[in-house]
Order: sequence, then structure tokens, then C-alpha cells
Amino acid sequence: MTSAAALGGLVIADFSRVLAGPYATMLLGDLGAEVVKVEHPAGDDTRAWGPPFDASGAATYFAGVNRNKRSVILDLHTPEGLAAARDLVRRADVVVENFRTGAMARLGLGPDQVRRDRPDLVYCSITGFGIGKGAALPGYDLLVQAVGGLMSITGPEPGRPTKVGVALVDVITGLHAAVGVLAALRHRDRTGQGQVVEVNLLSSLLSALTNQASGYLGAGVVPGIMGNSHPSIAPYEVFATADRPLVLAIGNDRQFASLVTVLGKAELAVDPRFRTNTDRVAQRAALFDELTTLLAGRRAGEWFDRLTEAGVPAGPINDLADAFALATRLGLEPAVPVPGAASPAVANPIRMSETPPTYRLPPPPPPPRPGEDARRSG
Repeated sequence: MTSAAALGGLVIADFSRVLAGPYATMLLGDLGAEVVKVEHPAGDDTRAWGPPFDASGAATYFAGVNRNKRSVILDLHTPEGLAAARDLVRRADVVVENFRTGAMARLGLGPDQVRRDRPDLVYCSITGFGIGKGAALPGYDLLVQAVGGLMSITGPEPGRPTKVGVALVDVITGLHAAVGVLAALRHRDRTGQGQVVEVNLLSSLLSALTNQASGYLGAGVVPGIMGNSHPSIAPYEVFATADRPLVLAIGNDRQFASLVTVLGKAELAVDPRFRTNTDRVAQRAALFDELTTLLAGRRAGEWFDRLTEAGVPAGPINDLADAFALATRLGLEPAVPVPGAASPAVANPIRMSETPPTYRLPPPPPPPRPGEDARRSG
């Protein structure tokens, strides 16, 4: 990769596996960094997380977070593998790892050890619950969704806590890791000094809970499950139509007036029960009944067209095929070809005018079988 890319010339030694770390390093790879993924001879766990599998037989879970990387197969419990890992770290600008706390130090690859000779190194550690009292706790996304409060506000109704349909905590943590690495690199540009970046799943989730967390800290409100409703905005939920569900996401009084005008009952905008957002939140049940009756007369697609034309935030609940089709119609190019890959990849969502993301390498192939070369690049 040439230095013309945003992160061109940077080398990332990626000792992470599964999702949070690989997602972070993939994003950095898309922006031009050279990412060398270190895998145990058995391979990253997600290589076996299927179905589904792509046309080459690879698990799509693994493929989804490991493009733009080369894979080096190293057994860190052998002198040869450990020596190769140390050589990689010596030439890297960034190290990313998500082993259990203390594991890298026991291998002689901990941040204090490797930065002794490389004070300019940026070292990013990703854990489940931090490096203190929670260091021994296993960091699995579902577990953190549970103990971190996300499931307590997610579900169809009170008493039925539900996980989010993707490993969202891992993704959020990966984003925080990437931001931390970039900030540390900016600091290094100014001072020549690297630093240790630490992110963990629990803290990342609490930060991502934003208004819910702020409501607890600022007002002592412990939120609960509200299904598809919003604690502070109405109407901001799912409604039935003549054929399938429709989402209304009304953020202000002007949008509400436009909504009820399109629905043929403009007088609701001046009804004392619904005049302001605070009124509508207080009268959520009555408002829901009014809107449900009005929306029942047309299909979701018809309402989508009519409401969108009027500037009202609304839309049907799409499946993933519909979602990709919508993004394609809007010109967002959501799927991109990757040279040598068996299938397209989800596009990096960052758009940059001068140094856009690139898609240079497919996900690395599986580790060699016994008897093959124990070190190979993808």
C-alpha cells in the first residue's frame, strides 16, 4: 500500500480474534494500513462459525471482518512462533490484541515489555471488563449485553429481555478501539511518543447507551423495556398498516403536523393532548390508537411514498435484502467487490474525498493443514 492512502505506510500487528479487534483492524486496513493478522495454527475461532458459508466454503462471519489483511500462522507457545511474533512487533506501528489480561505479558509481548525498546509504538488492548478487578471475566458480547444493561431496555415487552440481533457491543468496542488508535497515532505524529490504548466491552456499551445512561446519571431514571416505543419522543415506534409494519420517527412538532395532514386528520396537530412532544409522550397510548386507525387504510409502501414526499420520517421494516436494495437505489454502493474474494463485501461507510477506503485483499485463506508450511501469507 502506498503512502498516498490515509494510513498508508502504517503496519498493524493484529493479534486479535473473533469480532471487536478484527473489526477495528479491518477498518484501519480499509484506510490503507498494512494489517498482518496473527493466527494460531487452528485459526481464528470465527473460521468455524457457520453456516452460512460463501462460495469458497469460508464462513461468512470470518469474511465479514477480515478483508485487507495478510494472515501469518504462528504458534506463540513455540520458540519459533514467538520469535516471529516479536519480529513482527518490532516493525509494527500499532499492536492490537484481545487476549485475556496478562496473556501477552506472559509471552513477553505485553505493552511495557515491547514499548521498552519501541517508545513510539501504539499498543491497543481490548478486554471484556477492563484490566482491573474485571480482568478475569470472559468478554462475550451476549454476556455484556446482559450485565451491561442493554437487554434490560430491549425486548417486546416488560419481562422479556432480548439481545440485539447482531453482536453490537463488539462492533461498538471495535469502533472505539479504532478511534483510540487514530488519536494515539496523531499524538505520535506531534511528539514521537506512542502510548497504550485500552478499551473494554462494558465501558463501550455504557457509553453507547447515551440518552438512557444520561437519564440514569442525571435524573436517577432506571429505564425499562418499552418494546418499539421511545422514552422521550412520540410517535417514534412501529405501527401496523394494511399489509406490513411501518416505522414513524417523528422528532418535532412540525413533522407531527405534516404527518397528521397526510393521514387526513390535520386537527390532531392542535388537539391539546398532542400539541407538543411532551403532550404526546404523556398521551402515548391514545396517540397510538389514533394513528393505528388512520394507517390501516393503506399499504406500508404507499405510506412510505406519501410521507417521505411530505418530509415525514417514515419507512417499512425491511429485511436485509430490502435494505441493500434501498441503499443501492439511493446510490450508496453498499456492496463492493474485493479482488480474489468469493463474494462482495459490505462497503466501509466512511467517505473521503482524497483518500477513500480501498479494497485490496480478500479475507486470508484458512490455516495450512498438518504438513503444510506453518507460516504463510494470505
